Amino acid sequence: MRGDDRQQAAMFSYISPEARVPHDHPLRAIRGLVDEVLNELSPRFETLYARVGRPSIPPEKLLRAQLLQVLYTVRSERQLMEQLDYNLLFRWFVGLNMDDAVWDPTVFTKNRQRLLDGDVAMAFLERVVEQARRRGLLSGEHFTVDGTLLEAWAGLKSFKRTGARSRPPDDPGNPTVNFHGEQRRNDTHASTTDPDARLARKGDRREAKLSYAGHAVIDNRHGLVVNAVATPATGMAERDAGVELASALPEGATLGADKAYDTRGFVAALRSLAVTPHVAQNTSNRSSAIDGRTTRHPGYLVSQQKRKLIEEVFGWLKTVGLMRKLRHRGTPRVDWMFTFATAVYNIVRIRNLTEHAA
Repeated sequence: MRGDDRQQAAMFSYISPEARVPHDHPLRAIRGLVDEVLNELSPRFETLYARVGRPSIPPEKLLRAQLLQVLYTVRSERQLMEQLDYNLLFRWFVGLNMDDAVWDPTVFTKNRQRLLDGDVAMAFLERVVEQARRRGLLSGEHFTVDGTLLEAWAGLKSFKRTGARSRPPDDPGNPTVNFHGEQRRNDTHASTTDPDARLARKGDRREAKLSYAGHAVIDNRHGLVVNAVATPATGMAERDAGVELASALPEGATLGADKAYDTRGFVAALRSLAVTPHVAQNTSNRSSAIDGRTTRHPGYLVSQQKRKLIEEVFGWLKTVGLMRKLRHRGTPRVDWMFTFATAVYNIVRIRNLTEHAA
């Protein structure tokens, strides 16, 4: 017998979102890891909110929603709110019931600003790293540092000479700009839409783009991120951030890096921190700062193999984690989003490692 295609609206529903999500769905394990972190951060949340007034969006729901945005590559907060409105899986993960109203995108963004001011992203990453440590997924001795360029949310037409008078545009939406014969430099030009963005390129014969620099340190055992930061893309950004991140490593640790870090200043800075520099030798046009005292040890060769794991982190961040083309402006917001995205990467990696071990 053919079924009836007519749909009759039900007055009541007795099925909860919890019952509709399969027990073996990957998000269930991720939800458990996230809730463990959020419980540890609860005292920190108390210090960010007033004791009186109207209740705001719970920070736990904010962070779960933000995690879904990174994990499912949702390009904007407006699209995220649309997904929360009709996606049952998203509602369950965030903690919304079937009849709960979703938030206005502007309200969601302004409530998230409190978490940015409270440096919650770094605290979130630290708790995730502690989870990995408790599960025995970190070596705690051998690390790798590297950096990557993050394309800023600013066009080259906004990169103008500082202090110059601008003529009224012929087309306000997409003005005609002629840069022929003009040498554009970071010390003479700046973006009018994102002043923190810098003109940079990753290598020779590559086009220059307005960018930020994202830096990360991974543990060599499973490639989990233990520290991360985003900075303006200056010429010394990678090495300066590398020294800053290395200062948080334990004494006696090894730190692998590619040839870009093979400078006497960087190697000397690591040695002053009691960190062994396992930097790849760059002998193309000069003498390397790494000599036989380091390369003769078997651990140096292992570090050269393991340091390539960090490229998997940057690859995931740019293909999945919304870091290929930034959606926020200003160093504080970019740093917050980059740090939080690395924490999301860790959560996915921890889930995969523990599932395979089981």
